[in-house]
Amino acid sequence: MVRAGLTTERVVEAAADLADDIGFDKVTISALARGFGVKDASLYSHVKNLQDLRFRVAVLASEEFIDRIAAAVVGRAGKDALVGFADAYRAFALERPGRYEATQLRVDPAVAARTSAYRRTIETTGAMLRAYGLAEPDLTDAVRLLRSTFHGYCALEASGGFGAPRDVQTSWERSVEALHFLLEHWPSATDEGENEDG
Repeated sequence: MVRAGLTTERVVEAAADLADDIGFDKVTISALARGFGVKDASLYSHVKNLQDLRFRVAVLASEEFIDRIAAAVVGRAGKDALVGFADAYRAFALERPGRYEATQLRVDPAVAARTSAYRRTIETTGAMLRAYGLAEPDLTDAVRLLRSTFHGYCALEASGGFGAPRDVQTSWERSVEALHFLLEHWPSATDEGENEDG
């Protein structure tokens, strides 16, 4: 029998909140059921299994993530857009750690294509970087650089990995400024190829 008031949306939202509290990898059907005061079986009316729950949390988190980033970059370009993007990324990662972890879940590309969050993330990131005059394959290289830099910085900050007395916020701002400089002076893959052939 389905517990009154339980919906798939409520279950997924609760799982996302639980992930923020205890970590995405520690969320289980049993832990979630305890939070609702129901037996595990009650939740299987709303999610198929743990994998389905994790995927749904990842989609929810990705939607919230790109909503925040898109709001931060709208109407901006160049360095201003990069700063907005970077700051929104970092704020989400630090304020919503479980949800952020969920956004890192590897999702089948065919499944991801059916959800707007992943498409919007690609479109928003691409639009920001194209303002720097980047096209493929440089665009993909730049996306990978930004993602790894932002993710690495946030992961280290969240774990207390920065022990030097230098202010972490100041280092973040300088890092984003350095990324802006690099993006403005990006070495074109096409130019490199021409140099090698010549």
